[in-house]
Amino acid sequence: MTWSRLRRSRQAVQTLAFALYIYLLFAALQRRAAFPLADLFFRLDPLAALGAMLAGRVWIPRLALALVTLGLTLVFGRVWCGWLCPLGTLLEWVRFRETRFLGKTWFLLPWRKVKNLFLLLILAAALFGNLSLLILDPLALLTRTMTASVLPALNHAVTAVESALYPVPFLRPPLDWVERLLRGPVLPVKQPVFAQNVLIVTLFLGILALNRLADRFWCRYLCPLGALLGLLSKVSLLRPVVGATCNRCAQCVAVCQVDAIDTRRDYEIVPAECTVCLDCLAACPEKGIGFRLHWRPAPAREYDPTRRQVLAALATGAVGVAVLRTGVRAKQPHPLLLRPPGIEDEEAFLARCLRCSQCMKVCPTSGLQPVLLEAGLEGLWTPRLVPRLGYCDYGCNSCGQVCPSGAIPSLDLASKREAVIGVAVIDRNHCLPWAHGTPCIVCEEMCPTPEKAIRLEEVTMSDDRGEPAVVQRPYVLPDLCIGCGICEYQCPVEGKAAIQVYREY
Repeated sequence: MTWSRLRRSRQAVQTLAFALYIYLLFAALQRRAAFPLADLFFRLDPLAALGAMLAGRVWIPRLALALVTLGLTLVFGRVWCGWLCPLGTLLEWVRFRETRFLGKTWFLLPWRKVKNLFLLLILAAALFGNLSLLILDPLALLTRTMTASVLPALNHAVTAVESALYPVPFLRPPLDWVERLLRGPVLPVKQPVFAQNVLIVTLFLGILALNRLADRFWCRYLCPLGALLGLLSKVSLLRPVVGATCNRCAQCVAVCQVDAIDTRRDYEIVPAECTVCLDCLAACPEKGIGFRLHWRPAPAREYDPTRRQVLAALATGAVGVAVLRTGVRAKQPHPLLLRPPGIEDEEAFLARCLRCSQCMKVCPTSGLQPVLLEAGLEGLWTPRLVPRLGYCDYGCNSCGQVCPSGAIPSLDLASKREAVIGVAVIDRNHCLPWAHGTPCIVCEEMCPTPEKAIRLEEVTMSDDRGEPAVVQRPYVLPDLCIGCGICEYQCPVEGKAAIQVYREY
């Protein structure tokens, strides 16, 4: 088989892997019953696995599949980046006709230090129990963007087009057919909404725009997972090398999207940068490039981490974690910071949460939202329940089922129904029966607990017109309330609900 055919095989595998990633996105979208392989790509992510295990001080069996990726890397090099990574695939496909610094690798060479710096900071912080910088993991970055921005926008666009076309009589049957086919199995039944969606998608578009400077700029210079796999690739067994028949035509350099061929060192292929895409082998007219077994590590490069940089990263990680944990939120947590069911230790949760948004994607009510500053910078883009946007469904336990690291416990439905998220509190100055003498029993009707955590008391009082009215005023039994938030979600009072769920201390 020629290198060109192998290259096409690589592109086929790459396309299939990306298609599988997209399929898993939709397969786990707003599902009350978790899809078993929804977190497959995160299970294969060595950076997420290493970071979570270091920070949580625990072996996480669910993430042990990352050993497969490490094994492939130790044999073949960075095949994950060139064959399987969905973000890498997308960046490979998003190309500009001209890149600003194409042919000027000397200008961008120092940037290769940045991804190593990100990697060191992530691992150093993880040693001290912090995973805040894991927001830079490529899988978390892509999944968060798809969850919070792309998929909601896509669903809204489809709904808008259908609404615009439905008044046309002859289009109604095909539109009804499309709805039956897609709504539920593919598209969410309820329009998802997420906080910070503009911020999240802007960051992602910025990464795509960096391809204007150089092909796969993120992969070359910024990706911490690529940096980890690159360091392992230095000891990989099979590495591409330029042979004696090479005539220095530079066609391999022209097709290499990650600039892994060092022309300054007689066209040496740098294993730590090579993504094993096979483009150079297929492009070489002299067939002067091939794979060879190597038993010694590849030589160090000028942008590889030094001992001083490792020590500096450890010191920065220690200082950074100390600063983050001495902020205001460390002393007084936000009263509305409601975590998914089953989380009892906030510090342990933050040490294992991958910021991957898997739980937010699967939540059938869009109640789980990305945190901005409610948990301090240490909790950036971790999940919180916002009951006014969506409640915790009493018949759903998917968030714990899809969490790759176990930061959200995997509870069976019976245990989940007893897990306390918070406690509901009635604002008597805002509640219709309490403040205005207006009949309303919505919160009591909606309460899903078997013994009803919200009860009603019939009283006679004066309404807003000063006339006597008999109303049933609700009150909460804190010992029975699990804080699911459906009462707050369904409260008919506009704006701020007259009943709110607060965090338990």
